[in-house]
Amino acid sequence: MKKLNFTILLLTVLGMLMMSSCGGKKSNTQTGGDLEGSITISGAFALYPLAVKWAEEFQALHPNVHIDLSAGGAGKGMTDVLADVVDLGMVSREVYPPELEKGALPFASAKDAVVITINADNPLASKLMKHGISQEAATKIWITGEYTTWGQVLGTNDKTPIHVYTRSDACGAAETFALWMGKKQEDLLGTAVFGDPGLASAIQADKLGIGLNNIGYAYDEKSRKPNQGLFVCPIDRNNDGNISPDEYFYDTKDDFIAAVAEDKYPSPPARDLYLVSHGIPKNPVVIAFLEYVLTDGQKQNVPVGYISLNEEKLRAGLEKLHHK
Repeated sequence: MKKLNFTILLLTVLGMLMMSSCGGKKSNTQTGGDLEGSITISGAFALYPLAVKWAEEFQALHPNVHIDLSAGGAGKGMTDVLADVVDLGMVSREVYPPELEKGALPFASAKDAVVITINADNPLASKLMKHGISQEAATKIWITGEYTTWGQVLGTNDKTPIHVYTRSDACGAAETFALWMGKKQEDLLGTAVFGDPGLASAIQADKLGIGLNNIGYAYDEKSRKPNQGLFVCPIDRNNDGNISPDEYFYDTKDDFIAAVAEDKYPSPPARDLYLVSHGIPKNPVVIAFLEYVLTDGQKQNVPVGYISLNEEKLRAGLEKLHHK
């Protein structure tokens, strides 16, 4: 009889375990020493490729976690997270004071840069590579509209027209690029195109086009060279009309990343990228994911084409996460 009672008890316990693991929605709790639950993230195209890698690695470590990622621009990410539509927003610009007042809590997670892109078949491409584009020239292209020909950029009489492009969506790339010229995204002139991929495609299709892209969309991930049909145009930092060897580091993604890390590229348009929560996260899965991003996840930054943050910024993020 004792043996029969023990068997019944064992079967009852096993049945309860099976019911809890197979039925209903999974809760955001630790089960069997591992995390279980879901995270939703939306926002900046700039951070999306790296966030995909972080999500893959985190889910490999925690198979019972599902991460839903979508790109739609930094503005969408901020709107979504403040409306509690998502757990985290990807934001590729500084967080504005009104957003902080509404509870936006930014965690600096990586660094990248916005670059000027032109069509690889631009008839003046070789000259532009040697001459570069200064902050003053960029201002006259995108802000005042004074420069309408490539000759004006190069200081020649060439009448070849410039076809100017910008972003249509509220995004960190355009905001950061405009900030380099002391302006805001809404001040940028040009044909407006949605998203990083869309703007890159527009330049690839227009021999006389000039635009702006995050490095993740300007360079090919495998070859590490500019994407087919694109040239990344050098910035003439000292405004002398000549790109010196110290100013040229655009041939490969790795050369460019190293230059950004060494502050050879102006900031802006180099910038920090953020994961933003609405207040201090309470979901243990979200907390664990942010801890991963700010620690082991930083190992993914450089291989994917981003710059890791310094220890001070990472430590500040962890202290913020844990209310210190």
